[in-house]
Amino acid sequence: MDRLFLSGGESPARGSTASFSGGMTRSGGRVPGLEGAAAFTVWQHDPSPVPVVIAVPHAGRSYPSELISRMRQPAYSAPRLEDRLVDLVGKAVAERTGAALLVAHAPRAMIDLNRASDDVDWDMVGGGAPDASSAPASPSSGRRARSGLGLVPRRLPGLGELWKWPIAADDLAARIEGVHEPYHAALAALLDSVRARWGAALLIDLHSMPPLPARAGEPAAEFVLGDRFGAACDGALVAEAFAALGQARRLTAHNRPYAGGYVLERHARRKDGIHCLQLEIDRRTYLDAALAEPGPGLAATVDVVAALVQRMAIAVADLGRERGHWRAAAE
Repeated sequence: MDRLFLSGGESPARGSTASFSGGMTRSGGRVPGLEGAAAFTVWQHDPSPVPVVIAVPHAGRSYPSELISRMRQPAYSAPRLEDRLVDLVGKAVAERTGAALLVAHAPRAMIDLNRASDDVDWDMVGGGAPDASSAPASPSSGRRARSGLGLVPRRLPGLGELWKWPIAADDLAARIEGVHEPYHAALAALLDSVRARWGAALLIDLHSMPPLPARAGEPAAEFVLGDRFGAACDGALVAEAFAALGQARRLTAHNRPYAGGYVLERHARRKDGIHCLQLEIDRRTYLDAALAEPGPGLAATVDVVAALVQRMAIAVADLGRERGHWRAAAE
């Protein structure tokens, strides 16, 4: 069902359901400015065959025309905000492994799902900040906004300001209500349902990155694993991820330069059996030379990530068994 993965402003209808390779898809949320368009789609088997959820928050390509008209250089800036086409990797891996999949369609230019809802640069919002006493701040509030990459990105290196004029406060509220809140509610529900079956669950928050600079004559890492320096994921699971990538002979870094953001901060609950790992993939491994379209390395990258998911799924199931809640997958 190719409409799960979009381009050119298409999006499935909000609330729609359909079969997808033996599982079920359902769409939720809404993209402000695109009538009837869903903000994300969930695909899962019931019951879940593996204790893994893959989420893709930054590959959305459903751009309302009004949003594009407000950008200074949309043809340049919009794709650079995306984790370009990494949803294709997520889709193929989910189909192969049976992992649940959550894909955002709302673009990062509209709202960044890896930021807290109060991580806002209020100088870019008409009317400024609301009364501080009315909205409790999250631990990550303001960290990224000050650099220009908060809940609504404001600037990019080499380009500067992204927007021609400030956004209205009610526009920001519509983005949070239509995209941010339902996306994170859907992700929490997915993780809870998988954990209920297996006793433990793993979220792989899937991203892509521009090529990292080589240092001291050494080749740059193609993958980065982020676990918020141990806070978000059991060390045994991280070790399995490194083993899988090592077996594939892929250079991998740990927490540098990406340790994981708000998604891991919000959803990881190690003591409750919910583990979260951010996976960054060098775009050269699966895109063409222009980093714009699928490239010759896509199939090999899918092979690598699928093997990682399969190996980690066994380890997560073992953790669930240790917690005394494991149920046989064949029940």
